[in-house]
Amino acid sequence: MTNLEEKVESLIKEKIENLGYKLYDVQYVKEGQNYYLRVFIEKEKGTIDLNDCEKVNNGINELLDKADYIKEQYFLEVSSTGLEKLLRKDSHLQENIGNEVQVSLYKPIEILEKKQKEFIGTIINFNEKEINFKIDNKEITIDRKSISQIKTIFDWDSLKIEEE
Repeated sequence: MTNLEEKVESLIKEKIENLGYKLYDVQYVKEGQNYYLRVFIEKEKGTIDLNDCEKVNNGINELLDKADYIKEQYFLEVSSTGLEKLLRKDSHLQENIGNEVQVSLYKPIEILEKKQKEFIGTIINFNEKEINFKIDNKEITIDRKSISQIKTIFDWDSLKIEEE
């Protein structure tokens, strides 16, 4: 997380919790010519819907305007984490120890005797420099600086589609 993202998270976390939600992550990104402040929320029971996003947006907008951390014009987006969550923080990794994840690397490296830029593995443990994964019953250690993205994997086959 960037320093700005951490400041924004500290600013809005309590307000979001008081509204009945959990703040999962904050991302500040530039896409094309536009800047986006993305706030990802969860709730204890049920899924996040548009009304939830609007409620949080309205609840944090004034806080963000008063703090004025972001000098350039930006778009505020509040949304759910989605079914496949990005794991950007240590707390996200900790919650997913023992779970299978998809890992993308900045450049291919030798994994189980072949060069790969992406793989699926189970998080075993981590520290500030490395993450240990289990792939095909073998443990590998990847330097965190080599990882571009880690996300959870949703079992799409578990969805039952009712036939008419």
